[in-house]
Amino acid sequence: MFFEGSEKKVEVIIKDIGFSLINDVNDEFWYQLVDKANAKILSCIQNDVCKAFILSESSLFVWHNRFIILTCGVTHLVNAIEYFIQEQGVDVIEHLSYQRKNEYYSHAQPSCFGDDVKVLTQYIKGKALRFGEMDSHHTFLFYNDTDTQLKHKSYELLTYQISEEASNKLTDTQISADEIRIFLQLDTLLPGFILDDHMFKPYGYSVNAIKEDKYLTIHITPQAESSYVSFESNINLIEISPILLERLKPKSFDLLSFNDENFEDSIEQYIDQKYVSKSLVKQNLTNGCQVHFANYVLPQKEFIAAAAFDLLDSHHEL
Repeated sequence: MFFEGSEKKVEVIIKDIGFSLINDVNDEFWYQLVDKANAKILSCIQNDVCKAFILSESSLFVWHNRFIILTCGVTHLVNAIEYFIQEQGVDVIEHLSYQRKNEYYSHAQPSCFGDDVKVLTQYIKGKALRFGEMDSHHTFLFYNDTDTQLKHKSYELLTYQISEEASNKLTDTQISADEIRIFLQLDTLLPGFILDDHMFKPYGYSVNAIKEDKYLTIHITPQAESSYVSFESNINLIEISPILLERLKPKSFDLLSFNDENFEDSIEQYIDQKYVSKSLVKQNLTNGCQVHFANYVLPQKEFIAAAAFDLLDSHHEL
């Protein structure tokens, strides 16, 4: 069973107008917003400063002055952004960014990045960039061009083609959420965090974790033909990447950081030298944000068999 794990991501920061996205916006609004993207809210956890929703496709995090939503599969996330703008008004937005990773089967998506940008620029003028090579892993980024100087940090670790051992373990229909937490060593990595997780059928796993204003979300698409495990957080994922990479042993992965000035030193210190960097990109945005993107591959030394297709099954690949 194929599933497109690669996420689309939006971050919106609102202006300081005495308006709280937690206190002044009810949950029904977020249910409607998620529905516009062709996803559903499954569960929620909350503390004083953050509300975290697990979605049928990824996650939504809401703070008093901003929100982040990630959706995977064949969702149409730009529709959710348009809904927010139409309901709350474009004038409340201080910052908006829209990010989209390369997909396994982009032709199966309801839109491409260019289509999405055409929708956004009806409301907000901005700039668009590509991080990484077009014929390899890459990330598209659209952001509104303002004088806002963004300084908060965040990280993404996106792993592809996890090991056969990890895929077999995570596609075991008898595996429990607790066993996945143990496998990923979440209790060690996230002391004091509140966790909310969900097991999908026949397989797949999502978890949201929050502690004060800190968050981390993990989404696992474990099936061998399209395996993908993503980590998104404002804690330093580079520093904990040795544990995660040792668990998953992916054949390739991407690292992104926003406003980590020590990115280059950190990858030198923490990334196993058996992985080779294929793309290294650093860009200072006009809004003051510094973005790093690195794509790593594990060189293959042994031949494998060609992939055979079931011609009576899904034709995504053909």
